Amino acid sequence: MLDIKLIRNDPKEIEKRLKTKDPEVNLESVLPLDERIRHLKTEVEQLKKERNSCSKEVGQAKGRGEDVTPILKQVEGIGDQISAMDHEITEKESELKAIVANLPNLPDPKVKASFNLDENVCLKTFGEKPTFSFTPKNHVELSDSLNLFDFKRGAKLSGSGFAAYRGMGARLEWALINYMIDTHVKNGFEQWITPLMGKPDILMGSGHLPKFEHQLYKIQDEDYQLYLIPTAEAVLNGLHCDEMIPADELPLKYVSYTPCFRREAGAAGAQERGLIRTHQFNKVELFCLTTPDHSERLLSEMIASAEAILESLGLHYRSMELVTGDMSFASSKTIDIEVWLPGQNRYYEVSSLSNCTDFQARRSNIRSKKGQEKAEFVHTLNGSGLATSRLLVGLLENNQQPDGSVVIPEVLRPYLGGETHLKLTPSQLG
Repeated sequence: MLDIKLIRNDPKEIEKRLKTKDPEVNLESVLPLDERIRHLKTEVEQLKKERNSCSKEVGQAKGRGEDVTPILKQVEGIGDQISAMDHEITEKESELKAIVANLPNLPDPKVKASFNLDENVCLKTFGEKPTFSFTPKNHVELSDSLNLFDFKRGAKLSGSGFAAYRGMGARLEWALINYMIDTHVKNGFEQWITPLMGKPDILMGSGHLPKFEHQLYKIQDEDYQLYLIPTAEAVLNGLHCDEMIPADELPLKYVSYTPCFRREAGAAGAQERGLIRTHQFNKVELFCLTTPDHSERLLSEMIASAEAILESLGLHYRSMELVTGDMSFASSKTIDIEVWLPGQNRYYEVSSLSNCTDFQARRSNIRSKKGQEKAEFVHTLNGSGLATSRLLVGLLENNQQPDGSVVIPEVLRPYLGGETHLKLTPSQLG
């Protein structure tokens, strides 16, 4: 949620910056509503003072034995005016909140203003694209020969866009999750296991509602109104909703594994099949809360922790600073880490790490205070550390061998009983 004071102070500049993320942004109705609300509140305060003065007159008139009926009628009339104005204030505040709730976070002034994704800035590359002495397979073809996933049965259970993992596919996925959590815990992140559903106000606080409701799965009956989480970010942010965090407890660095649920599964086609884009996928999420002066340092720490995992797995990747038009709704600055997938012949994002400044904290009322100093909204940061589905695709496609087997990275072998390869069965080898 944007600070309304920013809009009041320079509405044209704020609108200009917001349009670099969403060209449909329009602030024309914001200031008139805000001015009307402030005017009404001033009027109400004046009327309350007048009512208090009249009430004193009632007591004094009674003491003199005078008829107080005219004064009481005046007090009643003032009360009716206050009631009507309070009702209008409530309506106007709801209207203003609905408008501001759909405004994205302001992009960092240092981020390139553009909607051209080709202008995303490469900050770092690691390794090289693999070369093969044979025609490499994509992960779906590898799955068919190694019995890793069952897409048909996944669709039979839940519809298209859902996958079932089996055998070594399931074990490799679980090994990745455990290895990533262990790595982040060693790097100072506290592990959480959260609910997989969130209340509407919790997803409102994280910025997933109201704008992205059409992308969420929800459970709604006479007893419940809950949403399946699209990412652990939503509930990790909600942990401290309406809390005042002592400044000496910051930063808070959290890591959590959850399945994630999203209705939009993307376009069909060769590049989007298999595990590339699904309605349910696994993700290890990093989430931090800190004071405003330390948020950039925390973002660097999160990026380093995510990059370290990819480097230990031996995967070629690039880290890209996104232009304004490619950033998420709540983000002020975003770094995407993209892994090269030979089967798709392109880079795919496996981690998106963002500094959301005080945007989510304002929506969720998460503040911090040091001693007698004035309380301030914290800064929140989030990022994938990492999303496993595309990461698993990267491991399979980059480590495939001429005989159809796949080399398991050394760091994952302790989680798999020392296994070194995913291999074809003897019958498949002929």
